[in-house]
Amino acid sequence: QVQLVESGGGLVQAGGSLRLSCAASGGTFSSYTMGWFRQAPGKEREFVAGVRWNGRSTTYADSVKGRFTISRDNAKNTMYLQMNSLKPEDTAVYYCAADRERPIVPGTTARRYNYWGQGTQVTVSS
Repeated sequence: QVQLVESGGGLVQAGGSLRLSCAASGGTFSSYTMGWFRQAPGKEREFVAGVRWNGRSTTYADSVKGRFTISRDNAKNTMYLQMNSLKPEDTAVYYCAADRERPIVPGTTARRYNYWGQGTQVTVSS
């Protein structure tokens, strides 16, 4: 079973950037499809981005396309989310998640993912 730990969250002004990291341990990271989700207060958890086990296929929510980039380094058992041009509506707790399956396209629903981190807070001020 894989354990996931997010880091890199914080407070940033609108238009700024942050890079989130998700460190994995206890499993075969390179075999998992990975994803980022976020949850704002009073809202449901929503998909942000996903990356296939080999890094060759990525999926993004429309709201972050062109601003966020997901990547992974299987040698370091780590996934990243580079977030640029941040907006106040990006404020949320960000979670990384792992899917044991290997879909051709990373899944966009939370129920597909088997393992979750504890989350890291991202706050974007206007």
